[in-house]
Amino acid sequence: MNPLFPPRRRLLAGALALACAAALPPGAAVADEPIKIGLVTAMSGQSALSGEAISRGVAIAIDEINANGGLLGGRKLELVRRDDEANPARGVAAARELIHREKVAVLFGGLDTPVSLAIVPLVNQAKVPFMGPWAAGTPITHNGADPNYVFRVSAVDEIVNVGMVDYAQKTFGASKPGMILVNNPWGESNEKGLHAALEAKGLKAAGVEKFEANDVDVVPQLTRLKNAGADTLFMVGNVGPSAQVVKSLDRMGWQVPIVSHWGPAGGRFTELAGPNARNVHFVQTYSFFGEQSPVGEKVIAALKAKYADVKGPENITPAVGVANAYDGMMLAARAIEAAGSTDGDAIRQGFYKIGKYEGLIKTYEQPFTPERHDAVAADDYVWAQFIGDRILPVGMNP
Repeated sequence: MNPLFPPRRRLLAGALALACAAALPPGAAVADEPIKIGLVTAMSGQSALSGEAISRGVAIAIDEINANGGLLGGRKLELVRRDDEANPARGVAAARELIHREKVAVLFGGLDTPVSLAIVPLVNQAKVPFMGPWAAGTPITHNGADPNYVFRVSAVDEIVNVGMVDYAQKTFGASKPGMILVNNPWGESNEKGLHAALEAKGLKAAGVEKFEANDVDVVPQLTRLKNAGADTLFMVGNVGPSAQVVKSLDRMGWQVPIVSHWGPAGGRFTELAGPNARNVHFVQTYSFFGEQSPVGEKVIAALKAKYADVKGPENITPAVGVANAYDGMMLAARAIEAAGSTDGDAIRQGFYKIGKYEGLIKTYEQPFTPERHDAVAADDYVWAQFIGDRILPVGMNP
């Protein structure tokens, strides 16, 4: 028994508290409640490093926002994370929990295109904005929903594919490229985009070969591409299978240029692929090496202060996970402020009200419209390669 409140007095105190709460103006009861931001991503397995990069990018953005007073009159942001294990079913279950139990205002996630595509119908039905900081499958944002609650600060396959073809031509003089693609929706998205990009230049692929995510040898597929006369390879796959492509090429003794989507950047690629990992040139949205903008310097300083393992740019890897997630969170915060509430549809419309924002990847000028839900454009990409364990822009001295 609490000696300060005997039973009858405790009852009176409780009744008084309820009466006072009822007398508060509408909205006052939630003034101190945090605004929850959900994150569904791979935090275990081969892509765990990418998931951690996304988590860190969102986290330092949230820290910055909270340090500046929060949103909606002082409400702090709170990050709630779930591991999807790169599995679409687990991703949907995690997203459902964050939406319906945790009541997140905005959901981040979908490191893998298949996971994102599985989550898209759920968020559109639940009317909760979904921000994609990694998965690049074109149909994620081009999903046919009206209204569409899916936004993205990341690469987009159909745009990357044009860049891959341009880069292969300019850098390697490619005229008869072959495709080696993961056999899933991400691979399908890129196959379609690469064919369109080649056709626009009057070119045709030497061939298209697929591999499974757990394949440990792709020599047969690569042999067919070699026999078809492929002079360059377009590669699409995450860390493990992309490493197997490099190792299979080593076993064949075939030295052919590899122009890749950004899958190799997502984890222990150099460890798995061996010394020829450096021969893979892949797309990125950002690099923390070289001269930085004031925002870049601020983000590096925040990462060093928050994470003991970050001593410099070489420890911020993969950079795209941090950069995309940081900018995505900052833009989502502006959408929430523009909405004036945590109502999902109001936040969706708030994204369209964002004007100019000087971000990490670039300075955004009205990054989203009802017709355009992708904030990163074709001229926002940089090309990189592994030098040792570091991801450097192609041509930069280590």
